[in-house]
Amino acid sequence: MGALLKLTLIGISLAFIAERIVQLSHRLNFSREVEPIDLPNCRLLKGIEYGSEDIDILPNGLAFISSGLKYPGIKSLAPEKPGEIFLWDLNEENLRPSSLRFSSGFDISTFSPHGISTYIDEKDDTVYLFVVNHPHYKTTIEIFKFEEEENVLKHLKTIKHGLLPNVNNIVPLGPESFYATNDYYFSDFTMRHLELFFGLGWSDVVYYSPSEVRQVASGFYSANGIAMSTDKKFIYVADIFGHTITVLEKQADWSLSPVKVLQLDTLLDNLVVDPHTGDIWTAGHPDGKKLIFYNPDDLPGSEVVRVQNIHSDNPIVTQVYVNNGSVIQASSVAAVYEGKLFIGTVFHKALYCDLE
Repeated sequence: MGALLKLTLIGISLAFIAERIVQLSHRLNFSREVEPIDLPNCRLLKGIEYGSEDIDILPNGLAFISSGLKYPGIKSLAPEKPGEIFLWDLNEENLRPSSLRFSSGFDISTFSPHGISTYIDEKDDTVYLFVVNHPHYKTTIEIFKFEEEENVLKHLKTIKHGLLPNVNNIVPLGPESFYATNDYYFSDFTMRHLELFFGLGWSDVVYYSPSEVRQVASGFYSANGIAMSTDKKFIYVADIFGHTITVLEKQADWSLSPVKVLQLDTLLDNLVVDPHTGDIWTAGHPDGKKLIFYNPDDLPGSEVVRVQNIHSDNPIVTQVYVNNGSVIQASSVAAVYEGKLFIGTVFHKALYCDLE
């Protein structure tokens, strides 16, 4: 091989790598600066110290909170402590959620809860809690029945499937069916780094039922939060590295048809739909580098965004709360109830503020 050809190949390779680094920097929002935005009467919840990654609020004001996530590449402040599901009554002034008990036979020692969501059976008002779990860094979907009188989660079923290798979040459609996001295509930690570096866009959404499992949406850099519209006709998917919310229309056979994509600035995490207004609330990461490469001297910040009228030609996107990590680090979820805003985090504390 001639020297000129070698130099040409080296130059092409270096240019390709440089381009990928630039694109990666954009996807992770390297060095993005945001101005702080405060809210009145913000208080930290008591007893939550190791994460509040997701929250699901029932119509009666009872809220489930997942805590203690252990996930490859994500900081954990208590790596040896099993995960928990907290219950919090938002109708009370008590700011100390209680840790729920599990029915006998469920292995709590490897419990690592990620996204959670509830399904209420209209026939008998039974509350089912769906939990994305990562025992030993694998993925299972755990389905529980909430027994409110005893404050117990009765374990009903564990779901594993080849099309559900890296589930991040979930939207139940029935007592045993759901949509789920896979945030990576590869399960191997090294291959995940390569997937992120090359921006492969192989992340997807999967439909699961006992009789059928199939991919229903694809092409995401990293599908993360997922939620359903108040009229149950549309599904919203957050792409954390694409900085987008994709709107998908549900079909009669449970397939999903793309409608539109809304571009945001932050690395948005979980999505929560306000049941009264239809607004989408999301919490995200202003600078993804600080989340992935955790440095106690340069903390990952938090950012809460509200999206109004997403189906219109001109959705309204509003920054509601921004903090540099001095109060709350690595926000992952935002939800509202009766004029209050709850902010959860990947591995840190949980915050509760007045919206006005």
